[in-house]
Amino acid sequence: MPEVVSVVVPVYNEEGAAVQVAREIETTFTERFGADGFEMIFVDDSSTDATFEVLNNARATMPSLRVLHHEKNVGKSGAIRSGILAAKSDLIVTLDGDGQNPPEDAARMTQILRDAPPGVGMVAGQRRNRQDSASKKWASRWANNIRKAMLNDHCDDTGCGLKAIRRNVFLRLPYFDQIHRYLPSMVTREGFEILFETVDDRPRTTGHSKYTNLGRLAVALVDLPGVMWLNRRLRQPGKVREGGE
Repeated sequence: MPEVVSVVVPVYNEEGAAVQVAREIETTFTERFGADGFEMIFVDDSSTDATFEVLNNARATMPSLRVLHHEKNVGKSGAIRSGILAAKSDLIVTLDGDGQNPPEDAARMTQILRDAPPGVGMVAGQRRNRQDSASKKWASRWANNIRKAMLNDHCDDTGCGLKAIRRNVFLRLPYFDQIHRYLPSMVTREGFEILFETVDDRPRTTGHSKYTNLGRLAVALVDLPGVMWLNRRLRQPGKVREGGE
């Protein structure tokens, strides 16, 4: 029997979009993996609106939906980590809770990772036709270009919320705030291959972005020296085998 897939969705003040996103995920993943082939884990990062309440109420009609709630706000990386720690599957896919990431892309990327050899640790989404303001795209482009040049991670868009990753790979990574922006570099650091998939981006219809453009640029780059240090300090032992093998 194929392994169940865990869909992890971090949310913060998304009362207008979260339930609709959950219903889209339910429809899309049921079609591809069957009604019992997936679970949805929405992680409410201590929202100040009714996000937790509307999601918790939606559980009555969506048996695959699990809802976690943070007592304190810790950011997107912390919410993703909580969801992955709670996941029942080794196949994880993450997407944002604002409705901009199409669940069809999430399901397709999950299938690609499921079919890939064990050496592939992650499938990362790369957005085309981004539905954002010119200034937001400018800030993201600068951050991505600087990070890619310094880390050589070959990733054009680490800010994309669509990522399929093996749970055992994620748990090997050194955790820090904003790690979601550096997952390609961290996964490569552990010796795993990354596949990049072009995905779509939809306009936001409710809520608002959690960062200003300058704030987005700052948080994207503040940890860059630390990530470079982590990469320099790792010594890989090569293949590890046990006596008697």
